[in-house]
Amino acid sequence: MFGDFAPKLAELTDGVLFADVWNRPELAARDRSLVTVAVLAAGGDTAQLEFHLGRAIENGVTQTELIEMLTHVTLYAGWPKGMAAMGVAKKVFGEG
Repeated sequence: MFGDFAPKLAELTDGVLFADVWNRPELAARDRSLVTVAVLAAGGDTAQLEFHLGRAIENGVTQTELIEMLTHVTLYAGWPKGMAAMGVAKKVFGEG
């Protein structure tokens, strides 16, 4: 996405984050997806959330589990952030 504009950021994203961290054996990709979506939702980072909700589905997390997790996060992270995250989920799941 930023390879031509910010090659070092693209290199770190591809080489460190996705090639190394996401593949460490201490935590399954499914669990990493749950953690990532929860952190993005709690932080209000909806721009990144759409991609990671799709990735979570690819990693075996169900839509039902993601909706439940976002509901849970809403009560800890704050209503506006949770509602925004749920809006992204609704769009990603083709219901919005």
